[in-house]
Amino acid sequence: MPDAPSSRWSDLERPALDGPALAAALIRNSGLWRSLEVVPEIGSTNAELLARAGQDAPDGTVLIAEHQVTGRGRLDRVWTSPPRAGLTVSLLLRPDVPAARRGWLPLLTGVALAESVAEMTGVLPSLKWPNDLLAADGRKLAGILAEVSGTAVVVGVGLNVSTTAAELPDTGTSLSRVTGATVDRAPLLLAFLRALERRYLRWTDVLGDPVSSGLAQDYLAWSSTVGTEVAVSLPDGSTLEGTAQAVDWDGRLVVATAQGTVELASGDVRHVRRV
Repeated sequence: MPDAPSSRWSDLERPALDGPALAAALIRNSGLWRSLEVVPEIGSTNAELLARAGQDAPDGTVLIAEHQVTGRGRLDRVWTSPPRAGLTVSLLLRPDVPAARRGWLPLLTGVALAESVAEMTGVLPSLKWPNDLLAADGRKLAGILAEVSGTAVVVGVGLNVSTTAAELPDTGTSLSRVTGATVDRAPLLLAFLRALERRYLRWTDVLGDPVSSGLAQDYLAWSSTVGTEVAVSLPDGSTLEGTAQAVDWDGRLVVATAQGTVELASGDVRHVRRV
């Protein structure tokens, strides 16, 4: 008789997420999360929650897709992932903070993601401003996209979990590639959402203050951008070069250039390695 499998998923490379079980585990005793839904396939989780936001969907709505077919990243880039190879999740939040403080929400999400990845997998990632989670070699593990609809902010996260080299661009990697082992998505997802809840409630309790909430200090601890030479592609097509010095009160990147200091609310950052 063959040996019994070590778990019920041992013969499945990419098991499906159990939506009802995840919802029950997450929502019980939660001060933020109100619903969690897993769908087999969708165009875009962000687009769906933006539509629901217009229909007064509540704060704390979580939508997860096993396969996202028209996912978007920043600057209208396409984000694709094979079915069940990653975590594709969007969160509908209605933060009661000054509008200028909302710029910290994707950064807060990044800190929660970095913390949970490190805790659950042992991988020590870093954050590239404003929205990328990087492995130690600089390859991208995850992207974050925040979009506003009235009082709501929809934050989307795409994390590569079991994606293979053949399924990834040269600039990307996955948790399984970094660890050399299988990574269970379900406990990682719950750890991320619980870490985000703790940080979000602390941040909103102080009206989005990044200093008194501890967010600013913790973000800098995970950042691989601050203190680095950067080249930033701006929305108007120009490029700005300089040294990333800080993240300001509104979540903007402060860059020292030859022409002076500039605060950037958006841009595509490339870390420049001097030789």
